[in-house]
Amino acid sequence: MAAKTASTSKSTKVVFLLRLRLIFILLLALTGISGWWALTPMTPPATVRLEVEPGASLIQVARKLENQQVIRSALALRLLAKFNPELVNIQAGHYSFSAKASLPQILHRLQLGDVDQLRFTVPEGFSLRQIAQRGAEVGLVDAEALLAAARDPLLLQSLKIPASDLEGYLFPETYQFAQGVTAENILRTMFKEFERQYARLPKPAAAASLDRHQLVTLASIIQKESALADEMPLISAVFHNRLQRDMRLQTDPTVIYALPDFNGNLTRRDLETPSPYNTYRHHGLPPGPIASPGLEALRAAVQPAQSDDLYFVARGDGSHEFSATLKEHNRAVRTYQLNR
Repeated sequence: MAAKTASTSKSTKVVFLLRLRLIFILLLALTGISGWWALTPMTPPATVRLEVEPGASLIQVARKLENQQVIRSALALRLLAKFNPELVNIQAGHYSFSAKASLPQILHRLQLGDVDQLRFTVPEGFSLRQIAQRGAEVGLVDAEALLAAARDPLLLQSLKIPASDLEGYLFPETYQFAQGVTAENILRTMFKEFERQYARLPKPAAAASLDRHQLVTLASIIQKESALADEMPLISAVFHNRLQRDMRLQTDPTVIYALPDFNGNLTRRDLETPSPYNTYRHHGLPPGPIASPGLEALRAAVQPAQSDDLYFVARGDGSHEFSATLKEHNRAVRTYQLNR
């Protein structure tokens, strides 16, 4: 009888161990399936835009990602970060998620600060106000905030700009900026590009008597007078010749720059408007640039063509007729302006 009882007890123990092992295997399988499910990349139902505010914790961001169906499990993302401490320091900014991505890929983006970028294109010849307006149009920056920053005396001093604003020193180019970028950072980036491009210019020869601010001012006028790169050195020569002879530059773009509400029709009254930018009334260059010159205009200001011309007039097709004497110029005016 005792032997039978011992046999039964042994059998019961074996069954218990088998059940325990089965439960363990099932738990292990469930854990594996759950882990596989949590780690499996998922495609968001639509493009998800997520703002990570400065100081936000990974827990907060993980919950947002789970709620917006970018990831399956916030816990899985947190566990991944726990085993990869170097990926815990996430960067603030605006992120977009539209494609399927693994947890390591998402965590890597957050750690690198791979934020959304806005394309910001500044054409050659844009004024500071036009640049500010374009920035507002693309949703990059408030126009008035950019204008205020461009006139900040401390910023101008740090950049060593001898003017009351950054007019002319914001290089026309296509930029990529992260959403939320400050106005000052935008200006510093554009000014840095200006310095890089200016450093590419040849050493001033005939223009040696002009400092950088004067050359940029002259380049901005050249930029506004013609969009043809091959004409710019000729226009530059006319202005250099006039400056050397102490003749007024008499260029319309400088007058227009000072008009608060220019309607496209420059009148005699406009030409008589008292303004330091009115080169029909004042000798020499205006106080500062009137627009952002491109590289060709800057190069033309530094190296004008070898020419004795003192005048030019628009032909009506985008090009100009150049003259060395007033008699020739008056003839060209009759041909291309009055008769037209």
